[in-house]
Amino acid sequence: MNTIAVVFEGPERLALRELPLVERTADAVMVDIEWSGISTGTERLLWSGKMPPFPGLQYPLVPGYESVGRVVEADAAGRFAVGARVFVPGASCYGEVKGLFGGAASRLVVPAARLTALDDSLGEEGVLLALAATAWHALEGGEGAELIVGHGVLGRLLARLAVARGGSPVVWENNRARATGALGYRVTTSEEDPRRDYATICDVSGDAGLVEPLLGRLKRGGELTLAGFYPDRVSFAFPVAFMKEARLRVAAEWQPADLHAVHALVRTGELSLQGLITHRAPSAHAADAYAIAFSDPGCLKMLLDWRTR
Repeated sequence: MNTIAVVFEGPERLALRELPLVERTADAVMVDIEWSGISTGTERLLWSGKMPPFPGLQYPLVPGYESVGRVVEADAAGRFAVGARVFVPGASCYGEVKGLFGGAASRLVVPAARLTALDDSLGEEGVLLALAATAWHALEGGEGAELIVGHGVLGRLLARLAVARGGSPVVWENNRARATGALGYRVTTSEEDPRRDYATICDVSGDAGLVEPLLGRLKRGGELTLAGFYPDRVSFAFPVAFMKEARLRVAAEWQPADLHAVHALVRTGELSLQGLITHRAPSAHAADAYAIAFSDPGCLKMLLDWRTR
């Protein structure tokens, strides 16, 4: 059994390739993918070759950790029935070609334990659950987010979750193309915001150069959470952090409990995923789709549609 997959052959070298799938075991399912999302964070770093040393990082590789599809072969225990729609956070099912994180393909073989059942009504928006879980993980481990830096999809989800929890966050976004679309919170720029007494700041920009200035925006004893992925070395002048008696926290990748939590919020309507998917492309146009996702600031989330190849 083969699949069609997006393959990063090397830095800035993308191809659609037919790859053999590993044999499905009794505890795994086979999923026909409907949609996969393109990450402008980790996938951009993998594509550009700027990803810092990472376990298992080796080209060629299949990217992607935001996939939604339907089960076409069930596992022996029957955890997922044929026809069930599921969220797939990536796969490693291509033999010698690495899966980092392996979800950008037309068909996947995945352990049933890694899948999350989705309501049919969620449709393509199900690809956003990974970023929603990332946002939830960043908030749950810290003290909150009075200031959020970055108004891409992750920043918007952080702000929406903060509002759902009764907060009134401020979001910084210096790119005017991304300043619109706030739901219950205010978007401004760093230059237009004079505050230097934030109790909690959550940075999702991935810009290591912002760490020191953001420490200066905290009140004494405040907390800065780094929730983006930073390819450059993070450093700061110690006196800035010393004078603020600041706490620095790093939010790592989401866990299954985070995914279940945000899925529940979506089902109850407490968290909206609407308006975050701005671009779509047939999977056959993957090269163009990745170029747009990585270069157009108006593109919040690009989807590949694997149903139309």
